[in-house]
Amino acid sequence: MIKNLLFTGLCLLTLNRMTYSQEYKQIHADMIVVDGHNDVIYESIFGGKDIGQRLSTGATDLPRLKEGGVDVQVFAVWSDDAKWKTGAFEHANAQIDALEKMIATNAEDIALAKSAADIDGILKTGKIAAIIGVEGGNMIEGSIDKLIKLHQRGAKYLTLTWNYNVPWASCAAMESGAMDSKAKGLTDHGKAIIRKMNELGMLVDLSHGGEQTFYDVLAVSSKPILVSHSNAYRLCPHFRNLKDEQLEALKKNGGVIGVNFYSGFLDPTYETRLKKIYKKQVGKDADMTKSTWSMYDQLSKEAKYEVDAPLSKLLDHIDYLVRKVGIDHVAIGSDFDGIESAPQGLEDVSKFPLLTKGLLERGYKKGDIAKIMGQNFLRILKENER
Repeated sequence: MIKNLLFTGLCLLTLNRMTYSQEYKQIHADMIVVDGHNDVIYESIFGGKDIGQRLSTGATDLPRLKEGGVDVQVFAVWSDDAKWKTGAFEHANAQIDALEKMIATNAEDIALAKSAADIDGILKTGKIAAIIGVEGGNMIEGSIDKLIKLHQRGAKYLTLTWNYNVPWASCAAMESGAMDSKAKGLTDHGKAIIRKMNELGMLVDLSHGGEQTFYDVLAVSSKPILVSHSNAYRLCPHFRNLKDEQLEALKKNGGVIGVNFYSGFLDPTYETRLKKIYKKQVGKDADMTKSTWSMYDQLSKEAKYEVDAPLSKLLDHIDYLVRKVGIDHVAIGSDFDGIESAPQGLEDVSKFPLLTKGLLERGYKKGDIAKIMGQNFLRILKENER
């Protein structure tokens, strides 16, 4: 009798999951979907792309955002000092200008949100809400006044570092190497910047931040922090991912981690697989000193798919993070157009519904998926504004 009841229960659970899976497009459409990190604005400036139109390259444009059911898109403003000679702050403003121009040209479909209230109002009109996130503290050039000016233009978060240190904070790429321990973390000026961000209601983003910087920020910040596009170190030991101790501290802080779609942060075998397939396809002329991006670009479409991490790897990271920090602290930060390889089936922003489908098939309830896909990001945005 007990075996029969267990079997019946299992059948009903499987049937419910199948039903939800079949209805995933509507379930996805009914949610507020927030992608917390996308790098297409940089690409649009230097590649001369009009992302208001459908593109045959890259992962992002306005038509595909609409197809993917993305309601709120954070557009990352990024500047590499070595490539931009006229100043990172100027470059940041040039990217915001480009975003504003795109929005003005497509005003019937998208609008800029500078607050949580703006997002609510924009979504009621059926438009996509665009948010600005500044990726790299180099763009404030050490100036709190420039931080304020970027916030006034709409920047809702500042990623403190990229893959190099700034004078007031150290990054994960450098802290994970032979960096002097005395130089790690926040300086007193860095702490003042964090306090000003709290005052402004601007999210502190610790993706790319070093471990010491991470803990220094938590000791200073009076608001929940964001880790906009990182994953679980335990599943993929890359310096860009968070260790278990960091995840526990994030939970205590009330912050949120946005899952990154990059195959190299999801699957520890990605780079080895890429090099093997690249060498096989290119043959004796294969240049193994090239970047992973350059190698990937030379592959055929079929080879790229073979190299990409399975979608299951992304779902594994979500499962792990939910277990570690709880369902209220996990979000999405795809990093589209800042990565060369995304999971199989999630090659561009139009494919977001397939992530909802995968979560349904893993047994997540609709309400919990809604938290991951958008509500958690919006919650800490509002909490930082208070």
